[in-house]
Amino acid sequence: MAKDTLVLNQKSAHTIGFFDVESGEAIKQIKVDDYPHEFVVDSKQEYIYVGHYGVENSGIIGDHGGCSIFVIEIATGEHVRTISCWPYYRIHGLAMDDQDRLYAMSESHNVMVVYEDPKTASAPDRAIPSGGLKTHLFSLTKDGQTAYCLNLLSHTVTRIKPWQPASSSEAMYPGKKPEGNCLSSDGKTLFVTNRLDDQIVAVDTESLEVTGRADTGRDPTRAYISPKSQIFVTNYGGQSITIFSQQLENEGQIALPADPIAVSFHPDGKTAYVSMTNDEVAILDVETTSISTTFPCLAEPDVSFLLPSFAFKS
Repeated sequence: MAKDTLVLNQKSAHTIGFFDVESGEAIKQIKVDDYPHEFVVDSKQEYIYVGHYGVENSGIIGDHGGCSIFVIEIATGEHVRTISCWPYYRIHGLAMDDQDRLYAMSESHNVMVVYEDPKTASAPDRAIPSGGLKTHLFSLTKDGQTAYCLNLLSHTVTRIKPWQPASSSEAMYPGKKPEGNCLSSDGKTLFVTNRLDDQIVAVDTESLEVTGRADTGRDPTRAYISPKSQIFVTNYGGQSITIFSQQLENEGQIALPADPIAVSFHPDGKTAYVSMTNDEVAILDVETTSISTTFPCLAEPDVSFLLPSFAFKS
């Protein structure tokens, strides 16, 4: 029977899980190599592309980490292929454009790798320097022509052009330790959370100037635009989520039983799914900004994605 199903990376359990969100039951768990991290889903919801970060966190030294992308077939829930990112390690940020081309960031080498047809690719088709240091995440325009890279160690955002090999990166300073990020639907504004400032800023993507600023909770690590166009900011040191309008007006805060790691949304915009440091997922009612329920999972839940009315192919 088809059920709303949450795909969930459980990083420290080295596992991608499929959960029935109504019951909280784990329908299937797929073991992969140690410490998978970010993942993306293609537009037809055929495949999940999981970056192999390969270490517990970005503070780990003396270990190169992973240099591949795991391909999970959604219909069967099987790990069907592995794509090489060689020679680039610690694959973190991932995105797909409107042609389903795949983009992945090597945090170790500050290089973006691109796969023109990830369904069949075995190695990168191109590689582009990020223009920053310890590049963690990035936002990508819908057409894939521009990426905005978040650089933890250089404390910069850099604008790069993946399909213009001769172009140079352009840098701006949004604040201390920028990490969380999301792009407005029209592509004109990049929202960036600065972890050491406890702030979110709005950046004009044309001028690369900060046009707005607001205080968050403690240690804002991620920012997401909901289907209803609100910005959800995870306060990793504050056991809460702060909600903003796109004018950076504070629209409320949601208290959580543990620190939030990542957020995803039901396509109808009514429900959010929050991975937390207590190895649980909280299901939020977006309208009332309250927790409907929680369910347990394996160690260190991270990125998730909701598959509406899903059932595995028999």
